[in-house]
Amino acid sequence: MRFIVCSDYAEMCAECTKQISAQIILKPNSVLGLATGSTPIGVYENLVQLYQNNELDFSGVTTFNLDEYYPISADNTQSYHFFMQSHLFSKINIKPQNIHILDGMPADIEKECRDYEKAIVRSGGIDLQLLGIGKNGHIGFNEPGKNLNATTHLTDLTETTIESNARFFKNVNEVPRKALTMGISTILRSKKIILLASGFEKHMAVQSLLTDNINTQTPATMLKVHPDVLLICDKEAYEG
Repeated sequence: MRFIVCSDYAEMCAECTKQISAQIILKPNSVLGLATGSTPIGVYENLVQLYQNNELDFSGVTTFNLDEYYPISADNTQSYHFFMQSHLFSKINIKPQNIHILDGMPADIEKECRDYEKAIVRSGGIDLQLLGIGKNGHIGFNEPGKNLNATTHLTDLTETTIESNARFFKNVNEVPRKALTMGISTILRSKKIILLASGFEKHMAVQSLLTDNINTQTPATMLKVHPDVLLICDKEAYEG
């Protein structure tokens, strides 16, 4: 795992933007795995700006999002469908048929998960996966526990995650208690992974990545077995 420590959030987003834009320029038909939450918003704003400046073309890009709340409709303003449209997809020239986000209200949950895995395989696999990290070390919605799921699945959210995400809702009671998420193996099959971490609240999670320890109580430590992971963080997350 390689590290780039930036002075602040803006520099962190700029560095990540360089990595993603280089991927798209070198391979215009790249398959990107995308994350939600507050951390990648600055990156998406930068990518939109590059597109508007005619410096980046998304017409050949395919995307797969990490996760989606359950149950939630795509038009709900708190859904990750809505998030991605608002912050990125509606502002670039990506083809709608190349966008993949898990259905938050599937008729058959297991089939939705199986089909998502198959779609990733059919695309040729994810070239670059963008990840955030939770305070408790979760990636996607793979929460700490004795066991971790390998592939896309429905999971219960921990109280820590629910409380962290409550800022996006009117109150904590509105936060969904479950989510559909790519599994650890799904994430690790990506050819390259970029992990973003910003702010003091992510310090302990980042510190867990600086040791040789791998454990299911801090799911992000599983990334240590991947051959090409880049952690981009700001000083607050790195130094505490």
